[in-house]
Amino acid sequence: MKTYSGMINELKPNQVFVFGSNGAGAHFGGAAATAHRKFGAIIGQSEGFQGQSYGIDTMDGLEVFAEQASHFIKFAEDHPELEFLLTDIGCGIAGYSLEEIAPLFKGIEKLTNIQVSEQFNSACNNLGDK
Repeated sequence: MKTYSGMINELKPNQVFVFGSNGAGAHFGGAAATAHRKFGAIIGQSEGFQGQSYGIDTMDGLEVFAEQASHFIKFAEDHPELEFLLTDIGCGIAGYSLEEIAPLFKGIEKLTNIQVSEQFNSACNNLGDK
């Protein structure tokens, strides 16, 4: 799987910043604030493609998170022309560990247009056949 390191502060025209949101789309903290300030995330829109960003609700429980992660994976499959930079989503304000959320993204290693942090990659690699 492709990886990146460090903070994401700028994007190429075809890149999309994937961040954790809340159900209200109040992008005022963590990666959501970065998405709003720098990459066009829309206040009031919690999920989906917005500007040069893509939001996933990480604050309203793992069931919602899992459903929206699935929507994201399908969106990435349908848009091979875009490169998605998936943050360590849900591991900041939402309080999950990478080991908890990695299973929600099982299968993304098959997609060549998603990049994750080195730590996220390690958590995904540790899934094995779970």
